[in-house]
Amino acid sequence: MKYQLFSFLFLVSLMFSCKKNDAAPQPQEIFTVNAFSINGVTASTYYNTPYFPQIKLSFSAPVNKTLAGSNVMLRMNGTSLVPVNYTYQNGDSSIVIQPQAPLNAITKYIVSVTNEFKSASNTTIQTAYNTTFITKIDSADKFTILTDNQLLDKVQQQTFKYFWDNGHPVSGMARERNSSADIVTTGGTGFGIMSMIVASSRNFITRAEALNRILQITNFLTISCTRYHGAFAHWLNGATGATIPFSANDNGGDLVETSYLMQGLITARQYFNTADPVETELRNKINTLWNGVEWSWYRQNNQDVLYWHWSPDKAWIINARISGWNEALITYVMAASSTTNSIPITVYSNGWARSGNMQNNKIFYGYTLPLGPDLGGPLFFEHYSFLGINPNGLNDIYASYQTQTLNHTKINYEYCIANPLGWFGYSNVCWGLTASDVPDGYNANAPGNDPGVISPTAAISSIPYTPTESMNALKFFYYTLGDKLWGSYGFYDAFKLSDPWFANSTLAIDQGPIIIMIENYRTGLLWNLFTSAPEIKNGLKTLGFTAPYL
Repeated sequence: MKYQLFSFLFLVSLMFSCKKNDAAPQPQEIFTVNAFSINGVTASTYYNTPYFPQIKLSFSAPVNKTLAGSNVMLRMNGTSLVPVNYTYQNGDSSIVIQPQAPLNAITKYIVSVTNEFKSASNTTIQTAYNTTFITKIDSADKFTILTDNQLLDKVQQQTFKYFWDNGHPVSGMARERNSSADIVTTGGTGFGIMSMIVASSRNFITRAEALNRILQITNFLTISCTRYHGAFAHWLNGATGATIPFSANDNGGDLVETSYLMQGLITARQYFNTADPVETELRNKINTLWNGVEWSWYRQNNQDVLYWHWSPDKAWIINARISGWNEALITYVMAASSTTNSIPITVYSNGWARSGNMQNNKIFYGYTLPLGPDLGGPLFFEHYSFLGINPNGLNDIYASYQTQTLNHTKINYEYCIANPLGWFGYSNVCWGLTASDVPDGYNANAPGNDPGVISPTAAISSIPYTPTESMNALKFFYYTLGDKLWGSYGFYDAFKLSDPWFANSTLAIDQGPIIIMIENYRTGLLWNLFTSAPEIKNGLKTLGFTAPYL
């Protein structure tokens, strides 16, 4: 019996001993990217990367080095393969890749590991991997250094080519943009006319050449174009004069665009002031167009506000009241200045100023903003109306317009320096948010509506308000970014450094203010001409404005 018990215990012990000596199953290998760094730095986003970076990928296991060349890659803009060298560290569990030649400046690169990459033990990677980085700005000067005056001359002259060389051959009017074919723009033509006066005064063209081109425009407007109670449509066919709808319901008069056109025409009338028969003819035609605008009719049945649009078949369907603060102060000034269809001050006070509700008076970045939305909105609010109206010393019961134009610009500038959204490139020399092209269309860029796009016209056209800050930005755009940003018609419309994109477009409403506001900064030419018009002086006074020039 004892023997049987001993035998049983021995067999049980032997059985358990055999199980303990069996080899435990090995866990299945998991092959992944564990870490990524550039020049030893790990970050969530990679900007300002040097042109010869050391890019390190750390894996959870040693890699199959024979597969690295076809599965671990660096591509420019995600497409063009960049030749690189590979080295291995940490027992072949880390790959360091370095480009064989310097990378391009301000360019997006993507490091990728395909889903076919394998470990040394032939385990396929769990998931593909991609990381993006942006290379740094090339700070070298792209063009010969000029004096400030030479640079301002060059910018004005080159930008002027947009209106002169790119003007429509039949009408002489300004194309909406450099690629617009027959689409010409009413407001942009007003800016173009003012630009021609600058060009004449600086001898980019002769006085006679400017005179003949502006006469060509006024003849076309008079003979070929439909007027809607004296107002012109936003877009016209530059060959025929036919209205081109700006949108489905916007196929008639645009009072704001008409006011920009009239601002330019009145300025031209004041410039071409000699007894020369052709200059006299031009002045007479301008007066006919100017006196034909039924500003008061756009009150829509005598309301105390002006309306933006009217169409013969859509009537007032858009129903957009022109209310401040925005780019349309000039519309109320022109309406009050009319000698044939003027408006009383109540339309300005109740409609534009909204009985004082256009006031803001909050402080942003240390600057009090008299008017408009918080943080000011896009900078074109301080450009379009003030191409002709001089804001210096201009006041009414609602604001000092010298303070408004300066502080709005300073807020925009300080916002870009603070850069609350962390956009790459924003700085004290790379600033300026206003309406412009953006990578996926068009946007009214502003603090609070900031897609990371800088528009050169914003800072440059603000030069009368912020001469130092604007000049620093202009130099950065020209000398540092000029190989990407400078073209046949001056600066391209916009750029974005954090996902590198540079527009290839130029727009009339952005190019014009560059020329005009640089000139107002330098000589006050357009301000002096426009405000010398007796009707404009009277209109400003009618609305309750005071200024040294009134």
